[in-house]
Order: sequence, then structure tokens, then C-alpha cells
Amino acid sequence: MDQTLYFILLIALCSVSECVQRQYHFINVRMNWTEAQRYCRENYTDLATVDNMNDTNELKKSVNDGGVQYVWIGLQRTGRDKWQWSSGEPVIYLNWHPTQPEGRDDCGMMMNGQWHDLPCSDKRHFICNNTNTGPVFINQTMDWRDAQSHCRQNHSDLVSVRNQNESQQVANIISSHQMSGSWVWIGLSRVRDLWQWSDQSNSSFRYWKSGEPSLTIHGENCTVVEPNALGQWADVSCKQTFPFVCHEDKLIVIEQNLTWSEALRYCRQNHVDLVSVHSEEMQRRVMNVVKRASTAAVWLGLRYSHILGIWYWVSGDTVCYQNWAPGNGTAVKTCESTVRSGAVQSGGDQRWISRPETDKLNFICSRYEE
Repeated sequence: MDQTLYFILLIALCSVSECVQRQYHFINVRMNWTEAQRYCRENYTDLATVDNMNDTNELKKSVNDGGVQYVWIGLQRTGRDKWQWSSGEPVIYLNWHPTQPEGRDDCGMMMNGQWHDLPCSDKRHFICNNTNTGPVFINQTMDWRDAQSHCRQNHSDLVSVRNQNESQQVANIISSHQMSGSWVWIGLSRVRDLWQWSDQSNSSFRYWKSGEPSLTIHGENCTVVEPNALGQWADVSCKQTFPFVCHEDKLIVIEQNLTWSEALRYCRQNHVDLVSVHSEEMQRRVMNVVKRASTAAVWLGLRYSHILGIWYWVSGDTVCYQNWAPGNGTAVKTCESTVRSGAVQSGGDQRWISRPETDKLNFICSRYEE
């Protein structure tokens, strides 16, 4: 192909509009918030999460002028502290010692394979996560905040422990440094956030009406949208009954260990395709779901063509938006016999990496067409 024509085509391909990331489903049946949550989890993904104004507009469209004043969404006031990883991920996998957390301290450490809470001012050894090498034991003692700064400046972040595989890996590193029985910082800390999404999303988007939420009124712990009032939100009692909106995520992590070709076949037979990541917004969606994986990397629909010398998506699109880890995403040597495909790291900063297509990993499928 003529080089000028190729670049014109590339620019055209890179200007495609943003794809739909989430589908909303209006359920015109009156239920209380807990009943609505249960219905959505059984039939879709969860009660609706709203990340931005585009989601707000899509949610309003789903109600389609149904003549209702309020609809439930999945935002609830928990009034509880929550634990999260230094990388910003919510804590889903739990590995606390039976007597922990005690509720007095705000930083987390590991000892003998289990978690404990300690004062953040304690000085302990710690473990960083490195994008290229994985967890790294730091043979220095620092308080939790200084340890976090050290990891972010010299590696990626304090280590996250998001599944049993990662827990065993970190425990092995502690043991190999003769630190078994000692307290070692991991990237676990407690933060206070009154409101939480039902699907555990870490979205901080809020769209309250003026005067809302009514923090002075006891018991108004669940959130409704007023579809006919700009789609803004109000807090009401969770015991009231309203219609509601569920959401269905475009992406799903399949916790089976398959080669890239087997993963592609699975997605096309059972869903739509291996996921293509065309934008930063889609990468955020990938980051939200990949934490559920049980392998250190997860297949994407990303493939290298030795003939063209380029990476491309199985959807047929050119790789315009990129999120490669250092040393990845470059041309693959033509003499290399192993076919390379693209995966996303399930830990750290979740960058893309090149892996032999014969590796067996979890993978992400798209569940519906754009």
C-alpha cells in the first residue's frame, strides 16, 4: 500500500467515535432498593452505576419518558469505612486474620500470609509492585506513607493482593527474606467514603440536585434519579418502592486459562469477541473488571502481524490509543517463531504486554455489539 494512503487510512480509523461501554435496562416494577439490587444481579450485572454525563444521558434514554418520578440507581450510603489498595482498586478478595481488622488503625500489613491493621506511623519492611518484575521486597523500614512514596517513585506502587495466587506469591517473598512472623506493609489502607456503588465501582462521579444529599435526615441512604429533572439525584429511604435501572457491563472476565486462540474462539462462540481497547475510557473499564482475574495477565483481542509489522485488534481496527508497558508494543523480530498476542496486567498499573500466544491466561470478552 502507498505510504501516504496508509497514513490517511490510519487517521480515519483513529477518529472513530466513542463506543458504548454499558447498557442500561429500565425495569418498570416497583421494588425497594434491596429487592431491585437482587433483581439486577440475577438478571443483568447490577443496579445502575453512572460514571459520567454520557452515562447519565444513556440512563435517561433507557427510561424513555416512562412517566415515572423516581428510579433507583446503585448508589448507597454505607456510613462505613472501606479498605482499598494503594493503586485505587477496591478490596474484593479478603484475607484478614480472624481477629482483624480491629477498627482502630488505618494501614494494612501481612504476617504469616494473613492481613492485620496497624498504625500507619509504624516503621516496617514493605513490598512494592514492579510492572516488569512483579513484587519486590524492600529491605528498609518506613512508615506506610513513606513506603508508598518509595514504591511509587522507584517501582509502581505498594503491592496489591487481589487473589489467592497473589497472596501466595507475596507470602513466598516474605518467607524467602526470613521475615515470616514479621509484619510487612502491603498496599492496603482504610478510607472514608459515605457513598458506595452496588457493583463496588470506584467511580467518584456524583450528580446531586441542589440541597441533596440530605445529610441531616436520618435513614435516607439510597439514591434515586429524577428522569424528568435533568436526571439529577436525590437520597431517599431504601424502604420506599420505585422502578429501577439495571446495567449490563460490556466486558466480562472469563476465569479459565486458555491460549489466545482458544480465548478468541470462546468469546466468539459465547459472547461477541475478545475485547478491543480503543480509548482511555475503555481502558478504565478493563481496569475495573480485570481485578477479578486469577492470572497475572489477561488476554485482550490484540495481535501482532509479521506481514504488516503492526499490532491490530481482532475487531479489525488499528491500535490508535495505546497503553503499553515499557519495552512492549514495539515491532516483533521477524525471525521469532513464536506468535505474539497482547494481554493486560491484572495487577500494578494494568499496562499492556506482549505474550506468546500459547500462554494460558484468563481473558476478557465483549458481551454485546457497539
